[in-house]
This record gives sequence, C-alpha cells and structure tokens, in this order.
Amino acid sequence: MTDSRPIGVFDSGIGGLPIAQKIRELLPNENILYVADTAYAPYGEKTEDTILQRSLAVVDFLISQDVKAIVVACNTATMVSIKTLRERYDLPFIGVEPGVKPAAIHTKTGVIGVLATEKTLTSHAFDALAKRVAGNAHMEIQPSPKLVRLVEALQLNDEAATQAVEEYVHPLINKGADTIILGCTHFAHLAPVIEKVAGEKVSVISTELAVAKEVARRLRNEALLSARTATGTTEFFSNGDMALFQQQIQYLWGADAQAQSF
Repeated sequence: MTDSRPIGVFDSGIGGLPIAQKIRELLPNENILYVADTAYAPYGEKTEDTILQRSLAVVDFLISQDVKAIVVACNTATMVSIKTLRERYDLPFIGVEPGVKPAAIHTKTGVIGVLATEKTLTSHAFDALAKRVAGNAHMEIQPSPKLVRLVEALQLNDEAATQAVEEYVHPLINKGADTIILGCTHFAHLAPVIEKVAGEKVSVISTELAVAKEVARRLRNEALLSARTATGTTEFFSNGDMALFQQQIQYLWGADAQAQSF
C-alpha cells in the first residue's frame, strides 16, 4: 500500500520551515503543503482558545487539500491543540515538543535552559513533559518573545538578533545551564547566533530532524509513503502579507518557491 497524497505542515509563520526542509531531505519523493497562519502570528502571544481555533481552521484547510498526515510544526500549537486534533480528525498528527529528554541525557551540570514562547512554557503539556522526562535535571525557563518577530522579519544574523539572543541566553548561562533547548520552531533559524552567543561549552538542542524521522516512521508504519520516483513538490500558503511571505520562502527555501493565499 502506498499513498501519493501530500503531507501537510503548519505553523503560525515560517518557524516550521526547518522541519519541512528535514522532511524533504528524508522523504524527497513526497509532496508537501506548508501553511503559515501569518495573520494570527505569533501564536505564543495568543490565548489558548485562539490557538486551538486557529489550529482547527488550518487543519480544515489542509484536509480540504486532501493531505494524508499533518505535522503541527509549532511547539505552542502542539502543546495547546494536538490532543484535540487527534481526537477530532482521523489522520496522523505529528507534533513538536521541546527536546527535554535529550537535554536531560546530555547535561553535565544538571541545569537545562529552555528558550520558548511564554504560552509553551506555561502550558500544562510542557509541565507534564518536564516532569515526565527531565529526571534530576533542573529546568531554567526563558520566555523569548522578541525572537519570533526577528525571524519573521528575516533579521537572522544582524545586531538586533545578537542583542536579543544575548538578552535571553546570558541569564541561562549565568544560572549554570550547559544545555539550551530551542523550544520554539522559529528559533532554529537563529541557531547559529544562539550557538555563538552561548559559546562552545554549551550545547544547543533542536528537534527538526527528530520530527522528520517521526514523520517518516509514521508514514511507513501506516503504509502512507508515496511510491513516486520523481522529486516531490512543495506548495506554500499564507493568509498574511503575501509580498513578505514570498520574500521569506524564497530566502529560506529557494528562488523557485511560490506563495499562495488561503
């Protein structure tokens, strides 16, 4: 059994693109539909009810496009919405959660720093995750609201990005963190700056590859992999400023990327 339908991927903006890129690398023959719910970004500043309603709306759009599985490529949306999505819809949902388990295994000082949106850090799901897998490690959380907006503005390596990263990373290092988790998919775009500010002795943990591997595993186990031999297509949708979205995807994905509205 095979399935040629596309994989849906969504985020509040362009934070999920690194996950989509890893899916493309692991599953080059799959078609991908990427949705940026930019009109409602960033999710981390919205109420849980708004995040859930937007997740439902985007999923309805993706289902109307006949996707076979959906990747919730946003930590906040995963924490708030994925349980309801799995209960309501009969197709595979793959979510994103902060890499607490690998960080707990990796840390030598026993102190883990977490950069994320406030909504992720205050969610019941994150609290449950930390209690379940952090072990004896101590978690130092750091809401990082400026970083999402910097990424959306494509300010990925300028002075403003460095200053904002320093503002959030230095307190974690001063508290003894030797491992820092990127708990928002947007932050992967800033990983080089975060690694530089944190220094060589600090490990920065991101989860794009792990999520892509889980997508491949789920599709394989449920006989949903495509039998296509040609390279798959990637379509990009947004409900925000289309000129900006076109600039974003061409800069981050490639010159041939084309934006569509939904």
